[in-house]
Amino acid sequence: MVVLSVRGLTKRFGEVVANDHIDLDVEEGEIHGLLGENGAGKSVLSSCIYGLYRPDEGRIFLRGREVHIASPFDAIRLGIGMVHQHLTLVPHLRVWENIVLGREPRRGLRVDRVRAFAEVERLLEETGFRLDLARNAGELPIGVQQRVEILKVLFRGAEILILDEPTAVLTPQEVDQLIETLHRLKAQGKTIIFISHKLREIFALCDRVTVLRRGKKVGTLPVSSATPQMLAEMMVGRKVFFEFPRERLAKEEVLFELSHVFTDLPGVPLQDVSLKVHAGEILGIAGVEGNGQSELAEVVVGLRKPKKGKVIFRGKDITAIPPKGRILQGMAHIPEDRHRRGVILDFSVKENLLLGFETEPPFRKGRMTLDFARIRDFARQKIQEFGIVTPGEDTPLRFLSGGNQQKVVVARELAFHPLFVLACQPTRGLDVAATEYLRHILLGVKREGKGVLLISADLDEVRALSDRVLVMYEGRIAGELSPESDEYQFGLLMGGKVLHEA
Repeated sequence: MVVLSVRGLTKRFGEVVANDHIDLDVEEGEIHGLLGENGAGKSVLSSCIYGLYRPDEGRIFLRGREVHIASPFDAIRLGIGMVHQHLTLVPHLRVWENIVLGREPRRGLRVDRVRAFAEVERLLEETGFRLDLARNAGELPIGVQQRVEILKVLFRGAEILILDEPTAVLTPQEVDQLIETLHRLKAQGKTIIFISHKLREIFALCDRVTVLRRGKKVGTLPVSSATPQMLAEMMVGRKVFFEFPRERLAKEEVLFELSHVFTDLPGVPLQDVSLKVHAGEILGIAGVEGNGQSELAEVVVGLRKPKKGKVIFRGKDITAIPPKGRILQGMAHIPEDRHRRGVILDFSVKENLLLGFETEPPFRKGRMTLDFARIRDFARQKIQEFGIVTPGEDTPLRFLSGGNQQKVVVARELAFHPLFVLACQPTRGLDVAATEYLRHILLGVKREGKGVLLISADLDEVRALSDRVLVMYEGRIAGELSPESDEYQFGLLMGGKVLHEA
């Protein structure tokens, strides 16, 4: 039975058509995937269904009856709930308070705390969730916070749940837990619309999938009859390559080296970490997140000074050299959090393409003057070279999609011909096409005889791109594996086991 139907839904923002006459049917009790690249119109469509936007054209039907959803209040009243990509919990309120917020049971003018707590406990029992209701929400891991968001929606009586890119901020382990949670909710009769651009999650979770591209519906099909290649081509509009030729190009020359590095708190202290990256090589760092990878990256780029040990670049000890000095010597850094360490969102595309190099030749004209004509030409060249989709070089960066923001970072970091690149989670949050593009870029850096240190929580990515893989566990190098090693061996090292004990 079709529980939710959309017919001819169209939404425009000025001259941009975000949704172009989209039809959608969601069956009761199914998990329906909504798949597409960044900017395909997935979130706009779901926001129209939830009442955050009003469509310019089209009709919405609930169990065969046309409904008019002018606000989220209307959607909630009709049994539709939405969990947003960016969580909306109040950090200093306790878990149970967040769940009932806005729908608190009352006794007179006061909140009936006993009844509220009892109703939330009953909801936990029904869903099988395990939560400490008395903890402040801000103290919980992101994955647990997301479960609280789902409980908020269920507390309001939602039978149809819309989850908008729910895995964007989760670790792989938290993603697996979320998938298990959603399967449990489906078994209880809930209907779920799952918005994503990640094929693995669609295949692990969904019954059917609808693919959007550039605001239009491409098609709907059962996941059981689809392949990753088929869905990727529907998303992108062309053939997408998931496998890359493995070329052995490593030379004897060591470009970058860490020698017996130890660090102090905060974070996970590094303990006797040594590694070497050769010219023409990608060295991968694998491991469950939170095992020292971020601290390792900070040491490499000079944001954290080792308590003991050396950082060596091209045979020279650079342990005491700050980040800017390392960059000018030929190092580049694609940070794991581009918003925190890679870009300034309110600056233009042009300004972000130049960050850190604006006072260097050839952009400086005299001691105090910048050559603005040369800067503009440089920005336009990089926009074209890297396929950055933007109205122009003066557009504020925040108006670009995540994939295009990442392209700006990569274009800048590679523009000045570095010899060594530290790439941290380079494709996190990116869609299929942007991921494929950036992986080809890193392989191109390797083919040029440069060195790459790749830190990624995506084991498939590490294995696909790396020549050698080191696994980190609790701040140490747990072991080295060939990328061709099976997942069982990787899993043992990532869990702190020694391989010969298996």
